[in-house]
Amino acid sequence: MNATPPLPSPTAWEDLVTAALLGTDRRTPPGAAPGRTAPAALLDAAAAETVRRRAGLRPGRASPRPAPAAEDPRPALPVAAARRLAFLLADRPGTGPGGRRGTAPDLMELLPQWLTAVNARGFAAPAESLPALLDAARGRTDLRPAALEFAGPRALWLARLNPDWRFALRATPGGGTSLPGPTETERAEKLWQEGLFAERVALLASIRFRDPDAARELLAASWSTERAEDRLMFLDSLRTGLGTRDEPFLEQALTDRSRNVRATAAELLSALPGSALAARMAVRAGACVAVDHTLDTPTLLVEAPHECDAGMERDGVSAKAPAGRGERSWWFGQLVEAAPLATWPTRLGGRTPEQIVALPVADDWLGELHAAWCRAAVRQRDADWSRALLGVPSAPGAGGPGAVSLAERAKLLGTLPVAERAEWVAGFIAAHGLSEAFQLLGVCPVPWATPLGRAVVDALNIARDAGSYPWSFSGVMGLAERCLDPEEATRLDALLAVPDEPEDASPGAGGYWAEAFQRLGRTLRLRAVMTAELNSGTPVHASSPSDASGTPVHISGPSDDSGTPVHASSPSDDSGTPVHASSPSGDSGTPVHISSPSGDSGTPVHISSPSGD
Repeated sequence: MNATPPLPSPTAWEDLVTAALLGTDRRTPPGAAPGRTAPAALLDAAAAETVRRRAGLRPGRASPRPAPAAEDPRPALPVAAARRLAFLLADRPGTGPGGRRGTAPDLMELLPQWLTAVNARGFAAPAESLPALLDAARGRTDLRPAALEFAGPRALWLARLNPDWRFALRATPGGGTSLPGPTETERAEKLWQEGLFAERVALLASIRFRDPDAARELLAASWSTERAEDRLMFLDSLRTGLGTRDEPFLEQALTDRSRNVRATAAELLSALPGSALAARMAVRAGACVAVDHTLDTPTLLVEAPHECDAGMERDGVSAKAPAGRGERSWWFGQLVEAAPLATWPTRLGGRTPEQIVALPVADDWLGELHAAWCRAAVRQRDADWSRALLGVPSAPGAGGPGAVSLAERAKLLGTLPVAERAEWVAGFIAAHGLSEAFQLLGVCPVPWATPLGRAVVDALNIARDAGSYPWSFSGVMGLAERCLDPEEATRLDALLAVPDEPEDASPGAGGYWAEAFQRLGRTLRLRAVMTAELNSGTPVHASSPSDASGTPVHISGPSDDSGTPVHASSPSDDSGTPVHASSPSGDSGTPVHISSPSGDSGTPVHISSPSGD
C-alpha cells in the first residue's frame, strides 16, 4: 500500500521559484536528485504545486447582477452613420513636428461637429460604440458634453462599472439622475438643502432658465449660510435672464464680505444700464472725460480719479492695481467700463458713437479709453458702439497694433449679427491677409458664409503664389477644413496641382500647399457625405472596401492604374437626389468630386485648441 505523500510546506513554491531563477546546477529542487534529471524534476514539481495552489483556492461570493441600463427612447442611428462613427472613433491622428502631412482627412478632428450634428437630429448611440466613445471623451474634455449627450443613459450605466469612465458621472449632476421638474417643488427643495455643490449649481441653473424670479428667491433664502466660494458660483448663474428685478438682490450683494462676490455683483449691475450702480458709475466716469473746444480740432481730455474712495470700492472698483499698471489709469478704466454707453453721446455734445471714437484723445489716454469702451460694449452687448470701435475692416490700423487690439476686436465682433460678423472678417482678410485673422475667424458662425469662405480660400491661394512659408498657415487651414461650407469644394479643384516655386520660396513649399489643398477638398466632400448619411436615414450601399478616409464606395466601373475605383456613388440627400462621385477617392490622394451635397445644416463646430498662426 502506497504511503500518503507528505503535505507541501508553505515555502514549497518559493523554493521552486528560487531553483528556477538560480538554475538546477546551483540549486537542486526540493526532493530531487542533482544531475541531468534535475530540470525535469523541477518542472514536474512546479506542475504539481500549481495544481495544489489552484485546488486550494476558495471560490468568491458571486456578485449580484447589475440592474439593466435605462432604456433610450431615441431612434436608432442609421447604419451608414453608425459605420461612420466607428471610423471617426478609430482614427488616431499622429502629428509630426512639421505639421500634419498627407491628403487624408483628419477624422478625429471631424468628430466634434459630427456629434453636434447627430445630437441636433436626436439619434441614440449604438451600444457597441459606447466604450470607444467614452474613451475618446476621456482623452478630450472638449468632447465630453456632446459625447455624453449622444451616449445617453447607457453611458452613465457603464461609467458606474468602469473607474476609467467616472468622469461621466462627475459631468452629470446627480450622477445621471434627472433634475426636479417645475411641479416637483418638494424634491427641488430637498436637493437644494441636501445636494452636492455641483447638483445645487445645476438645479439653480435649471430653475433660472425657466423661472428667473424663483431661482433668485431660492438663492436669497440660503444666501447668508453659504460659503464665499459657493456664493460666487451661485451669483454667476444670475447672468442667465438678468433683468431689473434682480437689482435689489445684487445691490445687497455689494456689501458682501467677499471681494470677489462684490466684484461679480457690480459687474452684473453694470450690465443693467438702468441700474442705480450704472447711474453712479456714469457720473464718476463723466467727470473724468470732457471735450476741449479750444484747440483747432475738438479733443477729448481725460482727468483720471486721484483716489479710490469707499463708494467706488463698494461699487466694485478694485483699489489695488496690477503690477505694471498705474493706479489712476486702473481706476479710470474700471469706471468707464461700468458706465452705460448710452450716456456718452449726451455728455460729449450729442455726437454719435462713431464721431466720439474718431475724436483725438490728449496725453496718450487713447488706448486706455478705447479699451475701456471695448469692455463696456462687450459687457452691455451694444452693437452700435462695437461697430464704431471696430471701424472699417480695410483701415490701415485694423491689421496691426492700434487703439483696439485684435483680441478686443474679436470680442466686439461677438456682439454683432452673424452675417455682419462674417462680412467684416471677410473684408479684413481681403485687406490684410490671414496673418492676423486667426482670432477673428474663431468668432464667426459655422459653416462660414460664402463671402468669408471665398476670402479665406483666395487669401490662402495668394499666400501660396507668393511663396509664403506654408506651415505658418496650418492653423487657418485646419479651421478651413472644419468651417468651410462643403459647397466650396469645387472651387478648390484649380488649386490641387503642385505650383512652380519662386526662387525665394521655402524648399518643398509647393508640395505642401498641394497636399493641404487636396486634404481640404477631401475633407469638405467627406463632411457632405457625413451629413447625407445622417439626413437620409438609410444605409450606404457599399459593395467594395472603404477608401482611406472611411467613406464606403460602390464600384460601378473600372479602376485606374493605382487600383482606385473611377466611378463611385454615395447615398442620396433629403430630397432623394443621389450624391454622385465622378473621380477617384482612394489612397492615391485624388479627391472625390461630389455634386449636390446637402451641407452641414448650419450646426456649430467645436474647435479644440487650434494652433495659432
